Amino acid sequence: MKLTTVTQLTIDGVVQGNGGASAEDRRNGFDRGGWALGKGDDETRAFIARTYQRADAFLFGRRTYDLFAGSWGTIEQLRTSPIGVALAETPKYVASATLTDPRWPGTTVLPGDLAAAVRELKAKPGGELQVHGSGTLTRWLLANDLVDEMILLVIPVVVGQGTRLFPASGPDLALDLVESRVDSKGVTIQVFRPAGRPQYAPAA
Repeated sequence: MKLTTVTQLTIDGVVQGNGGASAEDRRNGFDRGGWALGKGDDETRAFIARTYQRADAFLFGRRTYDLFAGSWGTIEQLRTSPIGVALAETPKYVASATLTDPRWPGTTVLPGDLAAAVRELKAKPGGELQVHGSGTLTRWLLANDLVDEMILLVIPVVVGQGTRLFPASGPDLALDLVESRVDSKGVTIQVFRPAGRPQYAPAA
């Protein structure tokens, strides 16, 4: 399976608190949650739904898993939506060293060597293993060269605080642009494939 990450982020790269006020949103004093609510037009919402529906499996970090299980997995209006149905009917994997009894049916906890477990999932037949949100996990997957494609939904806002997708100091990565479009509300959808290390100008 191809491993695809799907991430909403701000112009300044923040991924924290896109969906509203929750315990996660408030970590480290963050108080600007909900910056993605209501953003994007009907075409973007349809694109997001189609993305979920084409997944053969989902992989989550622990925090995102708990948020999704408590919303898409339990709230009736969300659970019966196209995204909720896709999540319910598709195998879910969660990277966690502490979760022992997942409450969402169809969930498998990945124990032990996470890199080996993800490689084993990628080796299975199927089209796409998707990671939604899960910023910490996405950064780890990128650092371990396990990402095949990245979908970035860039919301036209600068929030000025919060956890960012890419750390201030970290591994470098070249990207090939596969697809790009801007919707009628200014949300940019960019699809990238990792392409090794960037080329830099030689030192003077």
